[in-house]
Amino acid sequence: MRDPYDILGVSKSASADEIKKAYRKLAKQLHPDTHPGDKKVAERFKDVTAAYDLLGDADKRARFDRGEVDAQGNERPTFHRRQRAHAGAGGPGGGAGDSFFGFNFGGRPGGMDEEDADDIFSQMFGRGARRGAPAKGGDRRYTMRVAFLDAVRGAKRRLTLPDGKALDVTIPAGIGDGQTIRLRGQGESNPAGGLAGDALIEVEIEPHGLYTRKGDDIHIDLPITISEAVLGVKIEVPTIDGPVSMTVPRGSNSGGTLRLKGKGVPRDKGRVRGDQLVHLVVTLPDSTDPDLERFATDWGKKRPYDPRAKLPR
Repeated sequence: MRDPYDILGVSKSASADEIKKAYRKLAKQLHPDTHPGDKKVAERFKDVTAAYDLLGDADKRARFDRGEVDAQGNERPTFHRRQRAHAGAGGPGGGAGDSFFGFNFGGRPGGMDEEDADDIFSQMFGRGARRGAPAKGGDRRYTMRVAFLDAVRGAKRRLTLPDGKALDVTIPAGIGDGQTIRLRGQGESNPAGGLAGDALIEVEIEPHGLYTRKGDDIHIDLPITISEAVLGVKIEVPTIDGPVSMTVPRGSNSGGTLRLKGKGVPRDKGRVRGDQLVHLVVTLPDSTDPDLERFATDWGKKRPYDPRAKLPR
């Protein structure tokens, strides 16, 4: 794979947000679901995903920039085991055992016993490195577009990977835009036999025509008639759980906000919910109404008022 910065089309000085934005743009263009059967596009999508897996992780990116790992995230060989010392020519203490960076592992006086050697290897390479424990496979990153209501309510969806494999994904209720779902063991396998990496699925929530989300609250703009605003009325209001009855008070104005408790986004596994905020919008008829015009003219002459009087000057 070529340089991951080139694959994503960003400079080496690009910020984390710029890298994320570039990845999401390419992932939309190259997603296998929009190019069924196109192997070249699938391969590009795979490269883009692998590049973001490396550069989207701050630690991995730093190690790549330092040259410690290659473009696939594999360790570069920087440490070399020394040749076995000849008899009488060992390290400090004169042993003939194996040596590593000048440490003698021969187990003789002046050398290092196996327990000490384990500690050194553990500090340098992580626990279990001396005994050859296989490392975990690499993670793979994907993007999944999720409908607004599926993200709020929770759902199960199937994600098709570049290699044709399909993953069943459980979308937890209340997940936010840009959050990540981790599927353990669904990443890269390890040829050495270790645990497979994980699939990291970034959620991209599609906008809704009626609802918007701010934190755990749902917001909607609700049109009402002039008579409903003046006289007050009990009407049905759509919510993410279905329509509910709500009272619009007499004398309501556009911009007035009513709150429906507990009709917002669920969190803490549904034990807590936000609210739904209903913003009233007084709406005139689509066509001209002569009676309404006549009423407005007569009423305006009898009861003139300035609705902008309180605006700051």
